[in-house]
Amino acid sequence: MAVEIIPGSYCGTPPGPGAIWQSWNLDPVLLGPLLIMGLALRRNPRGLAAVAVLAIAFVSPLCAMAVALFSARVVHHVLLVAVAAPLLAAALPTRRGPGPAPLHFLISTAILWVWHLPAAYDLALRDIAVYWVMQITLLATATLFWRALLAGRDSVGGVLWAMAGLIQMGLLGAILTLAPEPLYASHAQAPLLWGLSPLADQQLGGLIMWVPAMLPYAAIIALLARRGWRGATGPAAA
Repeated sequence: MAVEIIPGSYCGTPPGPGAIWQSWNLDPVLLGPLLIMGLALRRNPRGLAAVAVLAIAFVSPLCAMAVALFSARVVHHVLLVAVAAPLLAAALPTRRGPGPAPLHFLISTAILWVWHLPAAYDLALRDIAVYWVMQITLLATATLFWRALLAGRDSVGGVLWAMAGLIQMGLLGAILTLAPEPLYASHAQAPLLWGLSPLADQQLGGLIMWVPAMLPYAAIIALLARRGWRGATGPAAA
């Protein structure tokens, strides 16, 4: 059994439906960095939007709900890697090259898949230190991936690698949806409070990752394709 550094579940014990709206997370250790980030990015609408998404993920009752339900944890992770990360990538200044997209794709995909291995996932939900390693690595590697696509000059390559990101997200969702039994001990009991079996909760989470999570990827693919089209037709039109 892995050694726990800071035993406990961030956002507390799994709440039931009746207590969810009293489960806001007002941890000053979290609110302080979010406030600093908001002040630093206050002139950038995309940056402020990213901070708002992070607040939804960590401050709102979604944080506590994600302790109870795997499907809520999937929503939490999708907000990090497919919504907050591209917004941050678009908001951050580009002082040097963003790095090769294939490398960032491989790293961000590996991080996402590793944290959804049952042993790693369950450890993160019972150890606060590992939990934050999970959150930071998911957000950081996804931000670097999106930055490589959005700040890169190769729009065609960006579209292809964004499609690769969409495919790997859908594949992970399909695996979780079609798994014949529950995979995560952390959600062996709490889903019952919400009228879901652990397997149904896992299947719902997989479906969220399989279908709705693809929408942000599709939006960015459309953005990159439009940018590439403008770049290709601009010189000819001129």
